[in-house]
Formats: sequence, structure tokens, C-alpha cells
Amino acid sequence: MTAYDRVFASVFPPPSDTSIPTPKATPVLGTGGFEGSGEAQLDIDWDPQDSATEQVQWERAWHTATEFLSLPNEELPPVYGESNRSRLHGKWWKKFTPDVSTALRYLLSPDSRGFILRKNEKQYDLLHWYFGEVGLRHFIQYVRPQVLKNGTFRQGISNVISCLEQANIVYLHNLDAYILPLCPNEGKEEKQLFLSKLTELFTYSLPQQRVNDILREMLRDRATAMLQIETTLQGKEKQCMDRQSSMLLQRLQDIGFGDSRMRKIFAEVMSEVMSLHIKRVCAGRWHSDSNVTADLRYWVENRFARVICEVLSTLNTAPSRNPTFRVDKNKTMVVDNDIEITLKDCEKWQEIATNRLGVLRTQELYDIVSQWDNDSRGAIEDLKRYVTTTAARTHLTSAFSDTLSRRLLQPGAATTEILQMYIAIIRAFAVLDPKGVLLDRVVRPVRRYLRDRDDTIAILVASLLADAQNPSPGPDVLVEIAKEMESSSNLTANEDDDADLDFDDMEWMPDPIDAGPDYKKSKHLDVIGSLISLFETKDIFIKEFQQVLGERLLMEGKDHEKEIRVLELLKARFGEASLQACEVMLRDILDSRRVDSVIRNDQNLVMSDGEPSPELHARILSHLFWPSLHSENFAVPPDISAIQERYEKGFETLKQSRKLTWLNALGQATVHLELEDRTVTEVVQTWQASVIYAFQTDDNYPATKTVTELMTNISMSEALVRNGLTFWVGKLVLRPSTSTPDAYHVLETLPTSARHPQRAASNLLSAAAAADAATSAPAHAVRSEEEIMKEKMDVFWQFVVGMLTNQGAMPLTRIVMMLKVVVPGGFPFGNEELKAFLEGRVKEGKLEVVGGQYRIKAL
Repeated sequence: MTAYDRVFASVFPPPSDTSIPTPKATPVLGTGGFEGSGEAQLDIDWDPQDSATEQVQWERAWHTATEFLSLPNEELPPVYGESNRSRLHGKWWKKFTPDVSTALRYLLSPDSRGFILRKNEKQYDLLHWYFGEVGLRHFIQYVRPQVLKNGTFRQGISNVISCLEQANIVYLHNLDAYILPLCPNEGKEEKQLFLSKLTELFTYSLPQQRVNDILREMLRDRATAMLQIETTLQGKEKQCMDRQSSMLLQRLQDIGFGDSRMRKIFAEVMSEVMSLHIKRVCAGRWHSDSNVTADLRYWVENRFARVICEVLSTLNTAPSRNPTFRVDKNKTMVVDNDIEITLKDCEKWQEIATNRLGVLRTQELYDIVSQWDNDSRGAIEDLKRYVTTTAARTHLTSAFSDTLSRRLLQPGAATTEILQMYIAIIRAFAVLDPKGVLLDRVVRPVRRYLRDRDDTIAILVASLLADAQNPSPGPDVLVEIAKEMESSSNLTANEDDDADLDFDDMEWMPDPIDAGPDYKKSKHLDVIGSLISLFETKDIFIKEFQQVLGERLLMEGKDHEKEIRVLELLKARFGEASLQACEVMLRDILDSRRVDSVIRNDQNLVMSDGEPSPELHARILSHLFWPSLHSENFAVPPDISAIQERYEKGFETLKQSRKLTWLNALGQATVHLELEDRTVTEVVQTWQASVIYAFQTDDNYPATKTVTELMTNISMSEALVRNGLTFWVGKLVLRPSTSTPDAYHVLETLPTSARHPQRAASNLLSAAAAADAATSAPAHAVRSEEEIMKEKMDVFWQFVVGMLTNQGAMPLTRIVMMLKVVVPGGFPFGNEELKAFLEGRVKEGKLEVVGGQYRIKAL
């Protein structure tokens, strides 16, 4: 450096981040002695008058100190153990000489002139320079790549901690040994600031997400091992793992990772562990005798809280101290280093655990309700502790409604399954929320979906009248409804309509705050009432009930006690006027027994002990009160016809103002057939009896009849004739003719299996034919709505053909308007019913649609 440069540097000093060694000799001082070779030593107390001289002295002290404190340009060596640390002396931990001591005192001592002149100037702060040297230079260039290379992160957090511990030991040695002792108050504030910056450097120079993931995995393993979740370690193995985990946490604390970020990760891990424990232990435990909530609260207080104490104490205590626990007089769990967990904290964690149990039960609620009959009441009791806030109640109802829509309210679900679930919902939610607000919310979509199903009302009525003891009631009958009907003893009509006007009710309570505007609470669990009220008007239910009741009343061999009970209960709900027709129907059946006995005695129709003669019993129905019945006409055997005439005469004598009309298709007959090798006795439909009677002859030759002959002789439709023939073929009484098509003859003798090996297979086919005949027979006495509408539509079809023939093509709306004008009494159907009917005619090829208009299809 030239004289000009030295003068210029004395006025304009170089930047603080530039370490320029001061020359060993200057024009003023001569040869210096910082290297121990000069004659004159630096006098720290010398007060130079020349500012240039003081600047040179400062620079020489700065050069000596920074050269001593600087680190080699290479990676850190292993420093574990005293033997390894000895290798740091010389290169990493240089020899401390008097010149270095003098320079550090000149730069750092509060009494030195150099420190006083540059006290508030950051560029002359040796501690600031040292952090830049160890952190911003050496750590970034050498330690950080060493941490990231060779898959250190993949091998686990222990290797990362080892690298950072090495850097921490090397970096803090010079600081603790040489710099901080010269600072005020032994440099406590300076060291705290340095450690804080170093921790930030360690934290933010490494991949944060990867470090967080490793810390989270480590803390999770520690917590699950201590709580014995997802682990099978016991005894010494568990103690060993706990000790290793504690040491690892302490090492993290020593390098500065036990900060707020670690605590945040630990809080997240403990939250995850709590949810994991609840799911593992509490899921599926629904029985009413289980103490899930009590066990969970005990676990939180005695195990979960203790794990938190142990981990936090490890992050806040010195390595040589073991955490201790005690409970003070204020019921506070105190841990060393001012870590304490109060009873309020435990109660808060217990509340969180209870809420998460409620969330789990909410997720399981569909399965809980579906298993209600298998004692899942305990899970509902757990939910009662959860639904104490408006937010929790809203979450439960919305989540359960979404589950119902996804798992139950689908076209593939059977109506009986939906009704079964609906009943279970009523029972479960009556326990969950006795006020009925939650039930009112969740059943609305179910009720709406059931109303839209065509077979809901038919299944409901059939189930009300079903036998609760029948083990196989059929696919369209729900025995649960029948059982509920038997257990119901009080069904009062509109019992809650005037509940708010009962001023004498001393137990009256206002509606809940979260109740809807149309909320109405029942005073007791009324499953049947809720099912009956599915439909907006009672007329729909009563009409279907009348149809099913008529069918059951016409069945043989019943005492109708079930029907009487159901009718009385429905009368109490709907009133007697609404069920007057059903009352008349039931009275007709009961009175028919008495009238039948009187007429048979008056007309001498009682069977005598002499020659057997046909016996006839009749049920007398009031035509105006019964639904539409099947009235197919055909000729009955002459003996039966004669008895019917005598019976009719006796009835007119007994009931002078009334007249009998026989509905032969609704009766049943017991037929005895005497063949050459056997006797056959069957209870059959009346048309089947008429068909087999037509084969009776006076000679000994088996009669042969064709379908056409039978239709003519007994005035029966082809469908009924073929049904009767198929039935008797299945009973091995008739046999198709092999020579004449559509002809049948009586099978007087059965061929033996030895002579006809194919008879075994033929018998099976005959049995199948009999089964087909039985199922294809019009067994229902009451005509359905579809049959009645089809019959009426067949009449209106003639009007449609006439209009389209005379006036040409017409749109649907005009056809409906014309039918309302021309049909006597008006057209009772709407656009949708007529459209469905006309679409059927289009498929049959009788109509075609062109431009939205119907016209007769040309042949």
C-alpha cells in the first residue's frame, strides 16, 4: 500500500465486509508486534492524537482478530467424543496468542478507545462479522451442502441433527471462549442474539417442508409409542425407545429446534394422535353398556396429558435434568422449567376428544341407525354429548341427510328397505333428541322420496294388515310395521293439533330455538302415525286400505281379528266417517255368515247323510261400498246353477228390497274327481272347476274337448279356459291330444314309470305347469286402478278413433279438450294419462305421431 493509499484509507475507511490485513509496519509506528516478531507492542491505553494513526491501529487489530476467528474453507470433521474434538485444535481452533488477546480487547472492551469511537456503527461490530463468517459464508458454502448430500434426509433426522451439532460446537467455541467474556455482562444478551440468528439460519437454509415432515414423523412415532398406538412394544423395548426419543428431542433442543415451530408441529401431531386413538378404540363400539365417553376422558387426563408434559419438558430442560411431575393444591400438573398443565387444559382436551368422538359417530350414524335393532343405543348416547351446540346439530343433520341421499334414497333401493330405515331413524332420533327437532330435519327428504314412490302406500297398507308372526311374509310386506301395529294401543286422532291451546298443561315448554316454522312435536313415539301421515291427504291412504281390506276379507278361512283391530285404530285417527265404507265391508263379511246359515236352513240346502250333493256358501256384499271387483261371467255346472236359484229366492224372501248378483269368478270350489286308478281332490277357482266339469260324460270313454268347444259350451273367455286347462294338465288330470291341436282329453289311468321311463321328467314338467297356472290366475278379487283405467280407456279409445277419422290429425291438448266435450259425464283423465295410453297405441301400430300430432296409421 502506497503512502497515498494509506492517507486516503485514514479518511475514507474500507467497507466493513472487506477484511484487508493491516501492514505490519507503518510510517508512524514502525514495526508492529501482533505476530510476536516486532520490538514495540501495541499499547491499548495509548491515546493517539492523530486520527489516521488510530484508524491504522484499529485496522491492524481488526485484521488480527478476524484472521484468528476465520474458519477454514472446508467441510467440518466429525467432532463426537473428546478424542475427535482434539483434532479441531490448530486448524479450526487456533492458538490464542497475546496479540490476539490485545486485538480482541481493543475491539470489544467497553473501555477501549476503538470500541468507544465505533460503538454504534454496525460495520465495526466484530460479533456481527463473526456471524457472517460462520453463518453466511461457512455454513452456506460447506455445512448446508454436507447436510443435503448423500441422502441425509432420507436416512432420518438423526444425521441432520449430527451435522448441525458439529457446526454448533465449532461455531460456539470461539464465541464462548474469546468474544463473549469481553462483552458487558459476560455477553448474555449477545449470545442470545447470536443463537437466535444461528437457529434461524439452520431453520430457513434447510428445506423447511422436508424438515417439518421428518420432525412430524419423529414426534408421531414418539407419541404413538408412549400411548401404545399402532405399536406392540412392551417392557424394556418400550423403555429403550422412549429413552432414544427423549435423547433425540434433547438434541433438537440443543441445536435450537425446540422453538415455536417445533411446538406447533408437536401440537399438530398430538391432534392427529388423538384422532387416531379415537378411531382405533371407539369405532364400532355401539353397545348400550359401553362407557366409551368415560373411558376417553380418562385416557385424555391420565395418558394424553402426561405425554404432552414429558415432551414439553424435554424441549425445555437441560440435558442433565430429568422432568418431574407433581400436582399442586390448585390441581395443576407442574413440570420443571415452568411448564404446567392446568385442570382447565385437561378439560379443554377432553372436550375436544368428545367432539371428535361426536364427529366419528356422525360419520357412522347411518350404520348405527341401520343396526338399531342390534343394540346400538350406546353410540346414540355418545352423540347426545356432542349435539349441544347449534353448529354441531347442523353438521349432524346435514351430514346424515347427505349420507341418506347417497346410500338409501336411490332407485335401486327397495321400498321396504327405505321404510325399515325410516322406522329406525324415528326410534334412534327419539333417543338422540327427544324434542324432535333433529328428526324433523332429517326425515323430510325421506318422506318426500317415499311419497314419490308408487308402491309405498301399497306396501304400507299390506304391512299394517300382515301377520307379525309370519316368518316369510313376502317381498312387499314389512313385518316391522305389523309388529309396531300390534304394540300400538293408543292412536288418537290429531292429538297434537291443539297442544298449544291447552292452558291447563303445567309442563308446557316453548319450541326449541332451532326448530323450523312448521315444527310440531309428538308427545310419544308414534311410528305408525308418522307412516300414515306420509301422504298429504288421508284419502289416498284410505282408498288403498279399502282395496287391500276387500282382498283380505274375501279370503277363505280367516276370522279377521287383525282387520278389525287395524280398522278400529284407524277410525280413532281418521274418524268413523272417513272409514264408513270399510266398516260396511267388514260388517258384510260378518253378517254373511249369519245370513248364509238362515238361507241354507230355509231352502233346505244343508247337506244330508244320503246321496252327496253340491254344497254352496255365499258372501253377500253391499255393492255400493265395495271397490270394483272382477265380474267375469261364465256358465257354472247345472247343479250349482240350480242351487244358486234356490239361494237367490231365499235371499229375496229374507231381504225383500234387495237382489242378488252372482260374481262367479270370485268364488272357490272343492272338486272331487274319481278316475279309474285314483281319486283327486283339489280346492280350485270356480272357472277351473267349470272347465273340468265340462269333460264329464255319461259313457265310459274319456271325453276330448277343444278350446273352442269349451269357450262355447261354458261361455268363458279364452284366457280363463286356457288357464283352467293348464292347471289340470299340471295335476295330471288332463292331457293334450297328440292328434288334434288345442284338444285335451281326460287321463283316466297313469302309466307306470317302468313302462314309461320318460314319466318322471313329464311329472316334473306337469308340476311346473300347475305352478304356472296358479300364478297366472287372476287371484286378486279387487280390481286394481290400472285395470279400471284400462277398461275406461278402451271405451274412450272409440271416441279418439272417431275424432281422428273425421277431423284428421290432432295434438294431444286438442284431443283432451274434445274428449271433455263429447264424453258423457266428462273425461276423468289428464294429459299425462291420455299420453301414456296413446303411446301404447303407437307401439301397437294403431297410431302414429307426425309433428307432435296423432293420426290413424294407414294400413
